[in-house]
Amino acid sequence: MNGSTMTGATAELCDLAGLRERRDVLDRVSADAARARAGTGRVVLVCGPTGTGRSALLEAVAARESRRGMRVLRARCSPEDSRAEFAAVAELLDADLRPPAPDRQAWDEPGTGEDHSLHGTGRAARLWRLLRSHAAAGPLLLLVDDVHLADPSSRGWFVRAARLLDRLPVLLVLTERSQYDLDPPPPCLLRTLPSTLFSFHTLAPLSFRAAAELVRERLGAGLPPGWIDGCLRATGGVPLFLHALLTDLGRLTAVTGGAGTFPDTGARLYSSHYTTMIAWALESAGPATAELARTLAELDTTGDTALLADVAGTDPGRTGRWIDAMASSGLVVRAGPGAPPRVAHPLLRDAVLDGWPHRRRQEVHRAAAELLYQRGESAGAVARRLLSVPAVGAEWAVNALLEAAATAVREGRTRPAGDFLRRALDEPLSRERRGQVLTELGCLEADAGRPVGVRHLAEAVPLRQPTGSGRLRTTVALGTALARGGDVQAALEILRNLCEELPDRSAQARAAQAAGALLSAYDRASWLRVMAGLRHVAAHSPDRLDQAERALLVRYEATAGLISAKNAVERLCVLSRIPADPALAPYVLATVAAVLQWAERYEEVDRIIGEGLSAYRPVALNPALHALADTRADAAAARGRYGDLLSDPAVRAVLENPRPGGPADASALQGSVNILSQAVLALLETGRRDEAWRLADRIAPHGPRDSWEWNRFLHARGELRAADGDYSSALADFRECGRRQTDREVLSPVVTPWRSGAAECLRRLGRTAEALELAEEEYRLALVWGTPRTVGRALRVLGTVTGGRRGTELSQRAVAVLRTAPEGVERELVLALIALGDRLTAAGERGRARTVLREAAGLAGELGARRMVAAAERSLVDSGARVTRVHSGVAALTESERRIAGLAAEGRTNAEICELLHLARRTVETHLTSAYRKLGIRRRSELPAALGPLSDGGA
Repeated sequence: MNGSTMTGATAELCDLAGLRERRDVLDRVSADAARARAGTGRVVLVCGPTGTGRSALLEAVAARESRRGMRVLRARCSPEDSRAEFAAVAELLDADLRPPAPDRQAWDEPGTGEDHSLHGTGRAARLWRLLRSHAAAGPLLLLVDDVHLADPSSRGWFVRAARLLDRLPVLLVLTERSQYDLDPPPPCLLRTLPSTLFSFHTLAPLSFRAAAELVRERLGAGLPPGWIDGCLRATGGVPLFLHALLTDLGRLTAVTGGAGTFPDTGARLYSSHYTTMIAWALESAGPATAELARTLAELDTTGDTALLADVAGTDPGRTGRWIDAMASSGLVVRAGPGAPPRVAHPLLRDAVLDGWPHRRRQEVHRAAAELLYQRGESAGAVARRLLSVPAVGAEWAVNALLEAAATAVREGRTRPAGDFLRRALDEPLSRERRGQVLTELGCLEADAGRPVGVRHLAEAVPLRQPTGSGRLRTTVALGTALARGGDVQAALEILRNLCEELPDRSAQARAAQAAGALLSAYDRASWLRVMAGLRHVAAHSPDRLDQAERALLVRYEATAGLISAKNAVERLCVLSRIPADPALAPYVLATVAAVLQWAERYEEVDRIIGEGLSAYRPVALNPALHALADTRADAAAARGRYGDLLSDPAVRAVLENPRPGGPADASALQGSVNILSQAVLALLETGRRDEAWRLADRIAPHGPRDSWEWNRFLHARGELRAADGDYSSALADFRECGRRQTDREVLSPVVTPWRSGAAECLRRLGRTAEALELAEEEYRLALVWGTPRTVGRALRVLGTVTGGRRGTELSQRAVAVLRTAPEGVERELVLALIALGDRLTAAGERGRARTVLREAAGLAGELGARRMVAAAERSLVDSGARVTRVHSGVAALTESERRIAGLAAEGRTNAEICELLHLARRTVETHLTSAYRKLGIRRRSELPAALGPLSDGGA
C-alpha cells in the first residue's frame, strides 16, 4: 500500500501497539530519519524471525516520521511478485514501468540484457530518477516490508541505491526475515550491503518480563497458576503468536466465565487465531521446515536429531542447526543435555499438527519404528510407534511387538503389554504364532478380570499344535480362567478333553490332570471327588500315583487333621528325592510350598516360591503359579510382613484404583480373592481400617461362593468386623467359614483358624461355654499338627477363654511355645504377650504385666502393626503404666534389637548372631535394619558409638 501521511489518531495507535521492548530500535531509526531530513540519507535494515514485529515496527516508524514532516512511501513484498523485474521498487515508488504500446512486448521480456545501472537508460535508471524527483519535493521515508521476498532485480536496485542515498533526504527502511530454515534462504541484503552504508537492527522474541506484563494486561492479574508459563511456552515470547493466543484465551475466559486450567489442545479454544498464526509461520518457513516441525511434533519425546532427519528426509546437519535455533527461541525444549528435542508445550504441538493428514502422521510413526528397529533401539520404543500404524506386514514389526510385550510383562506393566499384543494380531501371523499371541493376550486379560480373555484363549486353543506344549499351556490357561470365574465344570471338561487327545500317562497328560486337580479346589464337590479318587488309587495301586498326586494327598491329609507337620515334611522330603518331570514340576512345587508354609518352614518356602515363579512368565494363567503366589501371600501374612503383602502388584492395582461409586461388576476385580483377603488383614493391622473395609466391600460381590478362596474372605471379614466390635456379625462369618471348610473335610486350623476367631467372639458375647468348646477343639487339632504357631495360637485363645489361674498358665505356655519357633511367628507372639499381660494384670501382677506388654508393643512396632501396638498400649494403661512413645534413639530399641545390635557392635557377623541366638538370618537382618533406623545410623561401624554403654560387654 502506498500512501502519503497518516492521520494523527492512526499514527498514535500504530506508535503504541505491539512495541514492547522495541522502543530502543524505534529511537535509533528516528535518529537516522533526522539525518535524512537534514539531507544525508541512509538505509536501515531490520531483521528478525517470523512474528517478532517487523511490520509493527514499520508502522510505528511511519506514524512517527510522518508527524515530523516526512512523506511515506511503502511496499510489501510477496512471492507472487518475485517473477516480475523491479516489481517491489515499482510498487514502492508507484511507478508504471510499461513502455509505449509499440515496444511493450520487447520491454516485458526478461533477460534482454537491459542496463540495470542507475545512470543509464533502462528501467533501473528511470526508477532512480523517479526517486530523486520524489525526494526533491521534501524528505522521504521509504518502507519495504519482507524484502527477502522481493524480486532479484529489486534487491539489486536497493543495494545500488544505498551507495547514493547519502546525497538525498531519503531514509530507506527494509525488513528482512532472518530465521534458520531447512531450505537455504535467498541472498540477504545484510551480506551484500557494505556495513558503512546501513544501520542494522535485530528483533528478538519478548523477554519473560515483557511477555508476562502483556499476559496480565490482556487477561487480568489474578490468573490461576500455570497460565503465564503456559502462554510463554506455547509462544516462545513471539509477539505475533502471543497476541493471537491472548485473543483466543480472552474469548475462552469470556465464554466460560473465568480461567480454569490452561488449555493443552486447540479444541479447548473458542477461536483459532493462534492456530492460524502458527500455520502461517510454518508456511512462511517453507515446505521442508514445515515438514520437519510437524515430524518433531508427531514423534514428540523419542525423536533425536538423526531420527528426525531420516524420517523427514532432511539434511542431518541443517536439521540439527534448526533444532538448536528453535531451542534458543524457546519453541523447542530438551529435558536435559543430550535428551531428544520436543515441542515446548502441548498446545503448540497441537497447533503445529493441526490439519496434517492422519495418513501422513501414520507414515511418520512407521518410518520411525523401522529406523529405530534397524538402529537396535529397545523393542518398547519401536512398538510404541507401531501402535499408531496399521499393519506393516513385516517380520521385524511382529518381533518388536512381542519382545516389547514380554518386557512389559516382566516389569509388571500389563496394560501396555496388552496393547502390544493386540497390535501384533493386526500383522499377518502363522497359525501357531497367532495362537501364541492370543494365549499371551488372553492370560493378561483374564488375569485382569476381563471376560474377553476367556474368548481369546478359546480362540487360541485350536490354533496350537495338538501334541505340542503350546496346546497344553493354552488349555490350562483357559481352564484356569474359567475356574476362577466360577465355571469349574467347564474348566475340568476342557482339560479332560485334552487328556483324551494325548497319549495315556504321557507327561503332558499327567500335567493336564494335575492342573485339573488344583482347579477342582474352586468347587467343593469336584475337590472331594478328585481327592476320593486319589485316595482310592493310593490304597489299591500306589505305584500309579505321580509326584504331583502324592503331594496332593499329603496336602489333603494335613488339612484333614490326619497327620502331623513332622510326618508331612518327611513324606515331602521323600518325594523331593525323586526327579520330577519338567511338566509336573510346577504342580509339585506348588503343593509342597503350601504344606511347608503350614509347617512353618519359611526359608524353604521362600526358596521354592522363588524358583517356581522365576521359571515362568509373571502373568501366566496356571493353577500351580497361582498357588505359589497364594502361598507367598499366606507366608507374608503369617510372618507379619504387611509391606510385602501390600506391595503385591494385584493388591496395588486394586488399592490404587478405588471405585467410590460402589462395588464394581465381577469383571473389574483383579487378583486372587485369597491374596486380596490377606491384604484386608494387612490393612487392618497397619491401622488402615477404612481402606480395609473398602477393599472388603469390593471383594464381597465377586468371590465364587463354592471356592476355597471364599472361606479366606469370610475369615478376613470376620476379623474386620470383630475389630469394629460387631461380634455377632463376625461370629456369623467365622461359623460360615467353618461350615464350608468342614464340608470340604478341612478340619485342621493350619488353613484358616476360624474356631479361634469364633471363640473370641463368643467370649465377648458372654457365651463362655460355647467359646470354651471351640477353643478346646482348636487346641486338640493344633496338637495333631504340632507346630509352634498353631499350638501357641490355640493355647492363647484357650487361656483367654478359660480365664483365672488356669488361663494365666495357658497364656504362659503359649508364649513359651512361640518363643521356641526359629522365625516367622512374631505376630502370634505379640498377641500371646498381650494376652499374658492382660491375664497378669487381672491377677494383680502388674509389674510382670508391664514388662510383658512393653515387649509386645516393641515387637508390634517392628512389624508395623499399629493395631497391635495400640492394643498393647491399652493393656499397659490398664496395668497402671504410663505410655511414652519413643520413636528414635537407644530408648526406642526393643529388647531383641538391643541384644542383636549389641552383638553386632562387638564385631559379630550376622551368621554368628544367628548361631548364638538360634535365630533365622532374616530375623537378624530385620532387627538390625530397624535398629539402624531408630539410631539414625547407616553403617555397622557406627553401632558402638550409637549404643554407648549398651555395647560394653554384650547384650
